[in-house]
Amino acid sequence: MSHTPHELHEEFPEMADKITELKTSDAHFAKLADEYHELNRAVHRAETNVEPVEELAEVDMRKKRAVLKDQLYSMLKA
Repeated sequence: MSHTPHELHEEFPEMADKITELKTSDAHFAKLADEYHELNRAVHRAETNVEPVEELAEVDMRKKRAVLKDQLYSMLKA
């Protein structure tokens, strides 16, 4: 499998320890992180034409990924 950009630990390398900690101690964070991971993989598959989707659907997935990333970042900064 090729390298998938936008993984949480790559997006926030300075917060890698906190990401790991919150995944185990905060169920809501873990759920959002899982959703982000699944959506991120879907975006990557669409971008690389492994699983092509319509352009509008791909844009929508990217927007949802950005919203999740913002929510996760807010939780990491809290």
